[in-house]
Amino acid sequence: MKKFIIFGIMLCILATTFCSYLFSPALCVFADSGLDITSKSALLFDVASQEVLFEKNSTEHLPVASMVKMMTILLIMEEIDNGSLSLDTMISTTENASGMGGSQIFIDPFVEYKAEDLLKGIIIASANDASVAMAEHISGSEKTFVTKMNDKAKELGMNDTHYSNCTGLPAPEQYSCAKDSALLLNEVIKHDIYHNYSTIWMDEVVHPSGRKTGLVNTNRLIRYYDGCDGGKTGSTNEAGCCLSASAKRGDMRLISVIVGASNSQTRFNECSSLFNYGFANFENKTIFDSEVAIKSLPVNKGKVDEVSIYSNQDFSLLMKKGDKSEIDVSYELPESVKAPTIGGSVIGKAIVSKSGNIVKEIDIIIKDTLEKLSYKDCFDRIVEKF
Repeated sequence: MKKFIIFGIMLCILATTFCSYLFSPALCVFADSGLDITSKSALLFDVASQEVLFEKNSTEHLPVASMVKMMTILLIMEEIDNGSLSLDTMISTTENASGMGGSQIFIDPFVEYKAEDLLKGIIIASANDASVAMAEHISGSEKTFVTKMNDKAKELGMNDTHYSNCTGLPAPEQYSCAKDSALLLNEVIKHDIYHNYSTIWMDEVVHPSGRKTGLVNTNRLIRYYDGCDGGKTGSTNEAGCCLSASAKRGDMRLISVIVGASNSQTRFNECSSLFNYGFANFENKTIFDSEVAIKSLPVNKGKVDEVSIYSNQDFSLLMKKGDKSEIDVSYELPESVKAPTIGGSVIGKAIVSKSGNIVKEIDIIIKDTLEKLSYKDCFDRIVEKF
């Protein structure tokens, strides 16, 4: 009898744990979406709140085809940001790079191309040859570049991703997932350079010989879906049809990911359906803008009388449209800030509550360094009063 009781208790615990996992906020914030997604895996992600609005098998290890190139693109843009590469840098191509199959811009071997032309070819046309050429230039070989890709994936918390190449061409040990693809695109779209090319529908690359290759954006949503301004397609027999895309309407930016659709039209349709669901049912309520001062506090023994205080991050609260929940912000702050204090120092915190439940605690900082009042300053102030 005791064994049956213990067994029953264990079943209850397992069932509770399983259900809490399935409907954990980290996986799916709202389960009543009514969406019918036929693809193997999917995810809808709100950029401002960093919350997931919908998911289906979002951490399942799957091939994602050319969506792998989002990491290639990210590392190229980081090279540009740190000054190691410019859009005008001339890239020497190799026979290995020019011999890549699949989607390509048909680069010639043993000639030089502008980095801008190769990057444009990757972002717009998903060019395998341009991807390998850039990888070889940055790291000496594609293999070494792939090590950087995996290191960056770990840094971003992409725990269900492993890269074997920089193109997404089939490889037995290469996989990712919808969740990691969303995290990756979220990083890519932070770069202004990316948007210079991601929104182009048609263009061309002029080769050193004068030959031209036409480019058509593989992401049809940038032309046909209102607000879509970036993303990456992928398609192989192994991966099916994949798409990670970003769209912005008003103050709301969403990332939608589809992995393993049965055909190209399905990936675009289902990605659009996810966007439609998000924009129709949710909104972002801006609580803090890190560039806007909250208020000023008196300065104790400083050269200035008061200092502006700020949140150390932007914060928006994801709300279902029509949600009348009360949002409250309380502060734990000193009555004054004592000089000297270095700019960037945390001087308190803000507590955001929704319907009485704490949803976020945010550090409050000063941006300006406060210098201590000197004896001369004190003397000058006394003189001014007389």
